[in-house]
Amino acid sequence: MQTTTENILNVTLLEPRQKHPTIFNRFDELSEGESLTIHNDHDPKPLYYQLLSERGNIFVWEYIEKGPQWWKIRITKRLTGEQDETLGEIAAKDLRKAQIFKKYGLDFCCGGKKTVKEACREKGLDVTTIEQELQKADKMPATRPLPYNEWSLDFLTDYIVNTHHSYIVKTLPDIRAYAAKVMQVHGSRHPELVTIRQLVEEMNSELMSHMVKEEKVLFPYIKELVAATNGKQPLQASHFGTVQNPINMMIMEHEAVAEDLSEIRELSNNYTLPEDACASYSLLYRLLDEFDQDLILHVHLENNILFPKALELEKKLK
Repeated sequence: MQTTTENILNVTLLEPRQKHPTIFNRFDELSEGESLTIHNDHDPKPLYYQLLSERGNIFVWEYIEKGPQWWKIRITKRLTGEQDETLGEIAAKDLRKAQIFKKYGLDFCCGGKKTVKEACREKGLDVTTIEQELQKADKMPATRPLPYNEWSLDFLTDYIVNTHHSYIVKTLPDIRAYAAKVMQVHGSRHPELVTIRQLVEEMNSELMSHMVKEEKVLFPYIKELVAATNGKQPLQASHFGTVQNPINMMIMEHEAVAEDLSEIRELSNNYTLPEDACASYSLLYRLLDEFDQDLILHVHLENNILFPKALELEKKLK
């Protein structure tokens, strides 16, 4: 019976000037898919960035042990052609990881086409910390979230309409009313409320038009794609050409609303109430916070699941 010896390098046994050159040599000797585990007496985070800079994004960095006495890191050489998943792809597969993105303010909806490394670099975040939390999420006990990624696209469109569109139609009138009322009462002492009310009105206008286009044009066509794929009816030519065209428009409109909400979050200091806030002020911020969270999931379902799968279906049919 053949046994495999783990490839381990105890860095503490090396002279300081030999540490990084030795690690790089050992890494270069790895075949694709093979790993090197280094043991150190402190966090070798600078090595991560040096390796990324000099060798490129061709490795996976995984903390096995993180202090206080030993730091053990497994470095695996990627297979050729294997790329980092985007934030959107990661969130589509496991919404537990979306919570980590929310925690660090990483946009996995409108900004979902970036990799973790790219998004962290843009925001000045420590990528090793976030990747470690993502790895921990893999080891958490499995929960039973709604299996959005497994649903048929016609079912998913109905779910979006019945859950998220209905929520917007029900909630936005209250948000508009409270935004106007709170601005009138508190606007002289809190001038940011004037801008918040304007942004709420912009969101209302954008979303009402947006939902009509989805419900009357895009979603029915996606249902036609599903029916054609299942052999129930031939696919009729659409007036907009490829489905990529309305999808591009929907994504642009998602980004516009996301920018409005981002500005509201900034103006309100993440919905933090001032000392003189009344009950209406408190309710307005609570409604906006809940609306914000619902929209994140809503846009995620469309940008990261519904739209890419609709494009795939259309390609197969044409």
